[in-house]
Amino acid sequence: MLENYFPILLFILVGLGVGVGPMVVGWLLGPHRPDAEKMSPYECGFEAFEDARMKFDVRYYLVAILFILFDLEIAFLFPWAVVLEELGMFGFVSMVIFLGILVVGFVYEWMKGALDWE
Repeated sequence: MLENYFPILLFILVGLGVGVGPMVVGWLLGPHRPDAEKMSPYECGFEAFEDARMKFDVRYYLVAILFILFDLEIAFLFPWAVVLEELGMFGFVSMVIFLGILVVGFVYEWMKGALDWE
């Protein structure tokens, strides 16, 4: 029974190795010579001229939320495309309804001007 989970465990271990391995190698082999300039906060190549707690325009967050929304749409399309033959017409109609709802939301955001940038 547990041997069925071995590929999942192997996948997790390889993922951790690929993600953490280069960071550990960089930390071990990289130079450790901090100075005042390296330890200072980096902010787009120039000195900060305002308070770090200043308010951001809500459009930054709106664009981020819209990106996540439509990115998740694509994340649902890949598994659906793999099993489309098994799902048949029911799966196809379900995805058309799902995509239709997302298109309606996209058109609504477009008409409200959420995608316009000044």
